[in-house]
Amino acid sequence: MGERTVIPFGPHHPVLPEPIHLDLVLEDEKVVEAIPQIGYVHRGLEKLVEKRDFKQYTYIAERICGICSFMHGMGYCMSVESIMGIEVPERGKFLRTIWAELSRIHSHLLWLGLTADAFGFESLFMHCWRLREKVLDIFEETTGGRVIFSVCDVGGVRKDIDAETLKKIVDILTGMDKEIRELTQVFLNDSTVKSRTVGVGVLSKEKAQELGAVGPMARASGIKMDMRTQGYAAYKHLKFEPIVTTEGDSYGRMVVRIEEIFQAIDLIKQCVELIPEGDVITKFKGNPDGEYFTRLEQPRGEVIYYVKGNGTSFLDRVRVRTPTFANLPALLETLKNCDLADVPILILTIDPCISCTER
Repeated sequence: MGERTVIPFGPHHPVLPEPIHLDLVLEDEKVVEAIPQIGYVHRGLEKLVEKRDFKQYTYIAERICGICSFMHGMGYCMSVESIMGIEVPERGKFLRTIWAELSRIHSHLLWLGLTADAFGFESLFMHCWRLREKVLDIFEETTGGRVIFSVCDVGGVRKDIDAETLKKIVDILTGMDKEIRELTQVFLNDSTVKSRTVGVGVLSKEKAQELGAVGPMARASGIKMDMRTQGYAAYKHLKFEPIVTTEGDSYGRMVVRIEEIFQAIDLIKQCVELIPEGDVITKFKGNPDGEYFTRLEQPRGEVIYYVKGNGTSFLDRVRVRTPTFANLPALLETLKNCDLADVPILILTIDPCISCTER
């Protein structure tokens, strides 16, 4: 056994998209413990509930994260709608589902690109982000924004998508499906990628349950948990099963995210086939009075929204538990006894979003 040393990792590191700091306790090249430290990008967004009324707060909720901004707005709006008993029109629910699944595709492609970059595959990184640009183009055409959309509102959505544009979206995604399948073969079959991921950072099903892992992190360990199966928005009308693998290693987490890209494309196509005609938003009066928990499946996993109203236009409390926060204990577990060289890849395999976590 070698002498123990402590190496600071982060908050700024070439492979980290966002700031997180870890004190890595090493014996020779083996990590025996990792002590996290966060708080570098705290913005006090939950505190702003005291300064903005519940309608204005929809815009703030979207700014919790630049990747899954739509789903943050959606989770907040669903909580307020449940408190006030507002029924969203069916067409509005389908449009929310389409934008949510587009967010999943672009988030997973972004993650694949960052992972390729971490492996040193620059061309692969650029191809992943080239395809992601097509999804951002769809967002721009249908909402007017590429990062923050401001299209989700309490009662439904602010914009509709006409039939011609929906058909165009399906055509684009059909073309992307073929390209993504070719691209992901590198991730799934390249010997370099497999040598860095297969059997690395194993999280057992029992540990994943004990530590409260969510999303692809949990599903890669064999836990069949996906909040979309609750049937919120239009998911109750769609046919799908959670993507699950049992290996629990970095390769398994990559397989789950890749398969979820194709699943998201299929869900959008189902939405386009089933979307009804009608209004996209319900008008309402009054203020929220009561409290509600909402659970959604974001690209990184389950997010929980807690909203408490007091009958005025200003809410008492908004609380968000993000998937990255839930997955931090599982990350620390995967880092135990790993090689120092594998630390950057293991951090990436939880798809960390520190902006979400710190808000």
